[in-house]
Amino acid sequence: MSILANSLVALTAILHIGFLVLEMFLWTKPQGLKVFRMSPQQAEATKVLAANQGLYNGFLAAGLFWSLVATPPEFGLQLKLFFLVCVVVAAIYGAWSVHPRILLVQGGPAIAALLFILLAS
Repeated sequence: MSILANSLVALTAILHIGFLVLEMFLWTKPQGLKVFRMSPQQAEATKVLAANQGLYNGFLAAGLFWSLVATPPEFGLQLKLFFLVCVVVAAIYGAWSVHPRILLVQGGPAIAALLFILLAS
């Protein structure tokens, strides 16, 4: 059970690295325009804000990766819970303020990880 939980934590972290790349480096590129369904004008006008969002996603990813290697294990568990809850809160806000699919894409893996962490504890 803990292997699955840690795999879901790692998946959540990897997804947030992907969000970092999309928001910081691909926002105004064809891939970013397609993923975020924006016009080139919208992307250009919001690229600084997107880069800031990407940076925060990188911090979430770093915290999740840290939680996987932190010692003692109790501290790692606290880090996992903290950073996963941060991801879920961000996903809820994104779903409310931007588009409901954010809850599934960003929050889904984090919610699953939280569930399996709690079941494994």
